[in-house]
Amino acid sequence: MSTLIRPAVAADLPLIVALIRELAEYEHLAHEVRLDEATLGGYLFGERPMAEVLIGEVDGVACGFALFFHNFSTFEGRPGIYLEDLFVREPARGHGLGRALLAALAQLAEKRGCARLEWAVLDWNAPSIAFYRKLGAKALDEWTGMRLSGAELRQMAGTRP
Repeated sequence: MSTLIRPAVAADLPLIVALIRELAEYEHLAHEVRLDEATLGGYLFGERPMAEVLIGEVDGVACGFALFFHNFSTFEGRPGIYLEDLFVREPARGHGLGRALLAALAQLAEKRGCARLEWAVLDWNAPSIAFYRKLGAKALDEWTGMRLSGAELRQMAGTRP
């Protein structure tokens, strides 16, 4: 079995959308997917990309992806990489593709001078949590994620609902 991790290109956009939808199904969140393919394409491959994607292939077949972007640590005074989504299709799980995607991100973080690689995982996803712990990742249990979106975001911004 041959594994390849490569940067996504614009022609991968339909594949990326399909993988995002499969991830949402896995996470029981398909009802929350509202993305528009063209808009996503602009943010990934436009003039000023806001995020990047790595595609994981097994024997020439795309079986997973990692979507990430840079954040910044004021305490470290350096950037980091935030992994928004990591997904491996079920038939390819357990064969090292997830580890290969994370290793590629770690290498990219090192190359770019990043202080850290971080991500969130749903608390019910015990297999993923165990996988991440086995790799040496530490849970940030003392932090609580916060979010403004929709009407609350518009209200905070002072725009109309």
